[in-house]
Amino acid sequence: MAKIQKFEDLEIWRLAREICKQIDTLIQNSDLKTNYALRNQIDRSSGSIMDNIAEGFERNGNREFINFLSIAKGSAGEVKSQSYRAFDKKLINEEQHLKLNEMTELVKNKIGAMMNYLNNCEIKGLKFK
Repeated sequence: MAKIQKFEDLEIWRLAREICKQIDTLIQNSDLKTNYALRNQIDRSSGSIMDNIAEGFERNGNREFINFLSIAKGSAGEVKSQSYRAFDKKLINEEQHLKLNEMTELVKNKIGAMMNYLNNCEIKGLKFK
């Protein structure tokens, strides 16, 4: 297993970044761009996933990282819910909706696994050495 030295090394952060890119593509290429409020909300929620992973990682302690991962996981759920809203309003098509839901489920599951790992890890973070 490769050593994680920066947040960019985390698979969960890279997945969250892909969600942000997918949201940006949807905003540019679908009717989602016409609904400013929902467009803004889903864009901010998706950014919150990757930003909270990064911020938590930089805190150098498991407890704080777990807290920020919890927020990131919640933001992934928020993106998933907003995808349903966009689909129900016919701003995105079913294929786009299903792809976004698949991506958010994957990142939520992997964030949950990381939280579980950190909860059971003997090493509690750099600030506690």
